[in-house]
Amino acid sequence: MYLTHSLMSDEKKQSSQQPLILVVEDHDDSLLLLSYALELLGCRFFCQNDSYSTLLVAKEYQPDLILLDILLPGMNGLEVVQYLKREPLTCHIPVVAVTALAGQAQQERILGAGFDDYISKPYMLEDLEAIIHRLLDHKFESYSAFEICQES
Repeated sequence: MYLTHSLMSDEKKQSSQQPLILVVEDHDDSLLLLSYALELLGCRFFCQNDSYSTLLVAKEYQPDLILLDILLPGMNGLEVVQYLKREPLTCHIPVVAVTALAGQAQQERILGAGFDDYISKPYMLEDLEAIIHRLLDHKFESYSAFEICQES
């Protein structure tokens, strides 16, 4: 299991109201890109590269959101999301598919499996941010970047 410094950095960051996101990705480059993106968005996060331990970690840590790759070794993302949505401890957690499967048929299959949303690799940071804010808007602090700029 990978733990990032964003999750374990300092007490102030850990006690913040920023959302906690579980990232499940088996490719290091994709994992690095997602971790940079989440840090820029001000999210706390931790990463898994194994689908089996993801199930246990999701139950234990109760993240606010899960970003889940579809093509994983062992159980694929479709199987993982179905398990998560059947479990009482994890059924309420929004799960976003992050995948290279980009066709309309694949998207329908992914959403039909229980994912709350879908983003196709490669993706734009703005698209990822929009999905996270739409699913977790209530978890972010109430000010916006525009308001911060106006105060300066």
